[in-house]
Amino acid sequence: MGEIHSETLLTTPLDALHRELGARMVPFAGYDMPVQYSGILAEHAQCRDKAALFDVSHMGQAVVRHPDGFAAAAKAFEALVPGDLASLGEGAIRYTLFLNDAGGIMDDLMVTNAGDHLFVVVNAACKTADFAHMRANLAGCTVEVLEDRALVALQGPMAAKVLARLDPAAATMTFMTAGPLNLSGIPVWASRSGYTGEDGYEISVAADRAEALARRLLAEPEVGASGLGARDSLRLEAGLCLYGSDIDTATTPAEAALKWTIGKRRREAGDFPGAAAILQQIKDGAPRTRVGLRLEGRQPARAHTDIVDAAGRKIGEITSGGFGPTVQAAIAMGYVETAHAAPGTKVSCMVRGKALAAEVVTMPFAPHRYFKG
Repeated sequence: MGEIHSETLLTTPLDALHRELGARMVPFAGYDMPVQYSGILAEHAQCRDKAALFDVSHMGQAVVRHPDGFAAAAKAFEALVPGDLASLGEGAIRYTLFLNDAGGIMDDLMVTNAGDHLFVVVNAACKTADFAHMRANLAGCTVEVLEDRALVALQGPMAAKVLARLDPAAATMTFMTAGPLNLSGIPVWASRSGYTGEDGYEISVAADRAEALARRLLAEPEVGASGLGARDSLRLEAGLCLYGSDIDTATTPAEAALKWTIGKRRREAGDFPGAAAILQQIKDGAPRTRVGLRLEGRQPARAHTDIVDAAGRKIGEITSGGFGPTVQAAIAMGYVETAHAAPGTKVSCMVRGKALAAEVVTMPFAPHRYFKG
C-alpha cells in the first residue's frame, strides 16, 4: 500500500479540537486521527483510573429499516451474520460478525435493536465494503448511512458518574444496552459499551454538535482526551480483537475464539454464511486458535513475530503485541496450532533472532469492568 498523503485524508468533526489540544495526528483507515495528546501511558492510565474521551467518528454508522419493522429487519440481517438478532429486546446490543461463504470474518460490528429499526456500527477501514454488502444482500431493507453523525467514546470507571451529571438516565443503563440521552441540551444516542475493557459509553451525536459535546465532557475534572495509541494498549489488555490484525477473511470464529458469537438457535439451524465450515471446526476442533501470551521480560513482541515450540519449530504468529501498562508486562495475542493452545503452555517468541520465553495465558490480561447492573 502506498503512502497516504495528508491532502487525501478525511477528517472527523473534532479535527480542529484535536489540533487545539496538541494531538499528534497520524493516518488511520483513511482519516487523520489523533494517536496521542499528552502521551500513551498517561492516556492509558486516564482510562483505567478515571475517564478518557476518544474520537471514534471514523467508524461507520447506519440505520437499517424494513417496512414490516424490527423483526423483519433482524431476520434479513441474520442472513449475513451468525448472531441471534431476533431475540434482542429493545435497546439491546449484539456484537456479531459479517461472514463470507467460507466462514471467514469480513468485519466485526455492533447491532442494536433501536425500536423500529437496527442501528449498526462497523469498522472504519471496512465501512465502504460493509455498506455495499448490506445494500446488496439485505432483502427488503433500506440502509441509511449516517454521514452527518460523529461518534465519541467516554471510557473508564468514572464515565458513568460524569455522564449521569449531564443526564441521570445514563446511570441506569447496563452493559450492551443503548438509548437516547440528553447531555446538557445535546440529544444523543448512547450505548453502554466500548473497546477498553472498562465501563463506559459510545455516544453518537450530530456532527455539528460534536465539538460542543466533547468540550462539555472534557470540562469535567475526571475526563481527559485519549488517542488511538492508548485505545490500542487498552483493547489489547482487554483481549479484544482488532479487525485486520487479529481477525480477517482468512480467520473463522472458531479459530478466533469467538464461538460465543454464534447464537444457540443459529448453531442448531446452521443458517449463516460459512456455517458448514465453522460448525465442522467447532465439532472437530480448529487447526489453530487465538491465544493470549505473557512474555517473561518487559521486551514486547509485535505483530508478525513467529511463535515457536521448545524445539524451535514455528507453531504460530503474533497478531497484536505490546507492553501492557496496567499489567506491567509484555503481552500479546496471536494464533498457535491448537495442540499448543492450552493455558500454561510454554512457548517462545522470536524477536530479532532472539527467543523470548512466553506462556499461553487466559485472556483478558486486565479484568473487564463492565457494568451489568
